[in-house]
Amino acid sequence: MTRHWQTRSRILPLQRTLVMGILNLTPDSFSDGGRYVDADQAIEHAYAMVEAGADIVDVGGESTRPGALPVPEGEELDRVIPVVGELAAAGLVVSVDTRKPKVAAAALEAGAEIVNDVSGLRHPEMRRVVAEAGAGAVIMHMQGEPATMQQDPRYDDVVAEVEAFLLAQAGRSEAAGVAPEAIVLDPGIGFGKTVDHNLTLLRHLHRLARHRYPVMVGTSRKSFLQRITGAAEAHRLDEATAVTVALAIAQGVSVVRVHDVPLARDAAAVAEAIVGDSPWQA
Repeated sequence: MTRHWQTRSRILPLQRTLVMGILNLTPDSFSDGGRYVDADQAIEHAYAMVEAGADIVDVGGESTRPGALPVPEGEELDRVIPVVGELAAAGLVVSVDTRKPKVAAAALEAGAEIVNDVSGLRHPEMRRVVAEAGAGAVIMHMQGEPATMQQDPRYDDVVAEVEAFLLAQAGRSEAAGVAPEAIVLDPGIGFGKTVDHNLTLLRHLHRLARHRYPVMVGTSRKSFLQRITGAAEAHRLDEATAVTVALAIAQGVSVVRVHDVPLARDAAAVAEAIVGDSPWQA
């Protein structure tokens, strides 16, 4: 597997787990919708996540929660670009969470390093945008669209089908000019999957991690954890998320996408100390 992640202007080493902090600039995201719609509050929260150990800040202006409807392109641009520009100018590593090629292109122009596309770079224009910018790319699996993806999702073999899709999209992206070292794969926990589908994928992350591409997992505060634990509030799922972070790292995952950065950073440190090859040093 590649031991670094090549982004637009950086090389991010993967000798330890990278933590991607979630910054939702939306009024309707499932966990923190409305908390950071004000740009100043969003920027302050991004700085706090980096201070707490986030390596990357993932900025999103369109909710992709189950049942969410698309946001007009202009509205997404208005939400995302000022924040991306300010964070990038301050030296933060910024990822843009978008399905729209024009939003991705504008964010990269504003200084973003990575495009995190929940639709898996299906759109040829998105592949072109990423390739021309030399950006990093997260290719995620999603069955259906956010508005309908949780309406009876079905698979014959969820692990094999997700794996095949991600490898095929990575191949298409490379053919479009995206560097192999720029690609990270994400199985899309919660995106068109039942609780059992999610658990099966988490049990078999090693299947994805055996390939040449690093793997990212985003389980943070997802509803399947709520179903398992019975927690009534999203923020009470951070401890459950930390368990999935540690188990994912034990299977070779390189990047985790989370809301609670300090807890995830601690979970990663413990997991790395247990599964790492080198003696632990105080």
